[in-house]
Formats: sequence, structure tokens, C-alpha cells
Amino acid sequence: MFFQFMIAQGSPDYSGGLKFKFNEDGSKYLRLISWAQVQANYNTDKTFDGNGNENSKLNFNLRRARVLMFAQINKDFLILTHFGLNSLTSTTLSPTGEGDGSQLFFHDVWAQYSLGKNHTVGGGLHYFNGISRLNNQSTLNIMTLDNNRQSWATLGLSDQFARHLGVFMKGSFNKLQYRVAINDASVASLDTQTAVVDGAAVYNGRSSLGSKAAGKTYAGYFDYHFLDQESNFLPYKVGTYLGEKKVFNIGAGFFLHPKGAVINTGTAIVGEDVSIFAVDAFYDAPIGENGSAITAYAVYQNNNYGKNYLYKVYGTGSMLYGHVGYVLNGDKLKTRFQPYLSYGTHSYNAIDDDRSTLGVGINAYMSGHNSKLTLEYMNQSFGEMDANTISLQAMIYL
Repeated sequence: MFFQFMIAQGSPDYSGGLKFKFNEDGSKYLRLISWAQVQANYNTDKTFDGNGNENSKLNFNLRRARVLMFAQINKDFLILTHFGLNSLTSTTLSPTGEGDGSQLFFHDVWAQYSLGKNHTVGGGLHYFNGISRLNNQSTLNIMTLDNNRQSWATLGLSDQFARHLGVFMKGSFNKLQYRVAINDASVASLDTQTAVVDGAAVYNGRSSLGSKAAGKTYAGYFDYHFLDQESNFLPYKVGTYLGEKKVFNIGAGFFLHPKGAVINTGTAIVGEDVSIFAVDAFYDAPIGENGSAITAYAVYQNNNYGKNYLYKVYGTGSMLYGHVGYVLNGDKLKTRFQPYLSYGTHSYNAIDDDRSTLGVGINAYMSGHNSKLTLEYMNQSFGEMDANTISLQAMIYL
């Protein structure tokens, strides 16, 4: 399983990372992984700050800086710790590095125990999410510049940066893999709106109704592997294998948060259930023997955050998203290129306007995902907004 996880990075000349062996056969070990993603973003449109001053069109962003460690004490027990920061920009820098934007925090901390060969239970701050493949996406090997934002469907609403605190079970029945979880919902939410009389729902049911009424969330994702079997050693789903495997999966998943949202009836604050369901398909395979490969993904997601809910990218309605990429012919020991295209459309019950995203980009792999450059043009349109951004990202993963 661990070997399959390393193949996902697609590096032809680097086995990766730092591994400390605590016994002769290496069955007891500590594994250390580190990666950074740095971006230059050019916004082609004029934007203004809160004081009415025009913003610079070119800005820099430390998109991710992460460290992940996991240790296997014996063949059945594993502990994982993952920390770092995200999206450090000139607006989130602080003079002495003590501001919120500069702070490291735990993304994951969990322990797990194997129940035989194919099934595992665990608990902690974890990433065994439901809904779709992209809601479980690894940030080490995304094919597009970044993950489809709306696919992280609960980020900051019931969790901490797409991670919940709870218990999970994962495993497989032959070619069917599964992951299910029961979690505590976060009291804090990005949605700080107040529910108004006869207005739309607000996603802060845990803080409004308490832990007994709205304190638990339930999630699951199931995918059937028709061709090569993917590793489920860790929860992070691979974005593109660069032709190192031949994979075709169909999946389905859910997220439920009873009374996670609230509405104001005029006489009381009443809970509304949050329910999100998705079906998706993923295909990745080499083409011929000259290094070319194709990656394709599509998902349909139905979002119910409560009556006419709409907050930033989140909203009650539906989403259809897909992307496709093609690794061009080339020597695996030299730089390889992968042009790609992504498109998403998102409808909302609260309004007539749909949100759409269109991305066109190209990856240059110097050493698989361990060393790559990504250039992407992204258009986002929603109502009167029509934003165009050109981004260049450099990624190093060790």
C-alpha cells in the first residue's frame, strides 16, 4: 500500500522523502513529507480595496506550506500528524509573524488501528470525508492549479479546513472501497450571518441549537475500482497518475448534518437538515508506450444547505464539474507537459444566476509531482462578476 502511494507522485528519478527505520525490516518507521506551493497571480480586471484604492494586478501567494508525518509502530497501528499554513499573502502577513494568516495549525492528527487485512478504524482530526473524490483530494498531486473550490463542500462551515473531529472506518470489499465517519460539528462557522424572519437559512445550527440537537455530522464515500486498485493507505485521493496506473473508478458519497442550518420563523429558530450527495467518475491511463497519458474526471453534486441558502461559493442547488488533461509524448526522465481544461457550473435555488468556472492550463513536470510548474488561466462568472486570473505556480515536494 505504501509503495502504491509513492507511485502516485509519478516521479521517474526520485523515490521521495525521509524515512526513519526503527527495526531491520523497516516495518516500524517514521515517514516525513514536506511540500510548498508558491504562486504569482495576475488579475486582468481592476479591483479596489476597502478604502477605494486600486489594487495591484500582480500579487504573490504562498498557497501552501505543509509538513506531514506518519509513523507505524506495528503492522496494525498508525499515527499521522499534518500541519502547515495556507494562502499567505501581503494582506495576511503580520509584522512579527503573530497574525492569524501567519500561523501554523494542525490539518490532521489521527490514530488508526487495522481490523484485519482490509478494514481499519480510527479517530482524531481527520480527512476521511464523504461526498466525492474531490472532497478527499490530495494537494500533492492535483492536476489543475488547485482543487475545485465548491467540491470542498463543508470547508469552514462544520469543520476545520475540510477536517472534522471524530471517528472513521475505511477499507475494501474486493474492488469496492469505502470510508465512513461520524464527527462533531464545529461550533464556529465561517457563516456568521443572523437568520432573519422568513429569510434564507444560515449554516450555524451547532452554535444556535447546541450540541444535542445539531452536534453530529455523518459522511461516507464509496468507489468501485474496475481496473487497477488505488491505495487507501492514506485518505488523500490522487489527482493524476501521469500514466503510472490504469484506473477507472465510479463513486458516490454523502454528507449529512441534522439541523446543521437554521431558519427564523418569527416565533422560533428552527433547525434544517444539511444534506449533500454526489456521484463521480475518474479515469487515468497511459496511451501507447511513448509516455503520453490521459486523466479525466466528472462529478454531479446536489447541495442542500437549507432553505435558499447562499453564502460565498456555497449554496443550496446543484453543481456539475469536470476536467480533462493529456500528458504529451516525451521521455519520462525529462520535462513532460500536460495541458488541461476544467469547467464547472453551479445553480442556486436562491437566485436565477448560475456560477461558472472555466480553467485552461498546462503543467510542466520536471520530476513528476515532486517538481512542477503550472500555468493557468481561470475565468469565474457569477451575476455581475466576471473575473479573469492568470496564475503561475511552482511546487516542490520532498
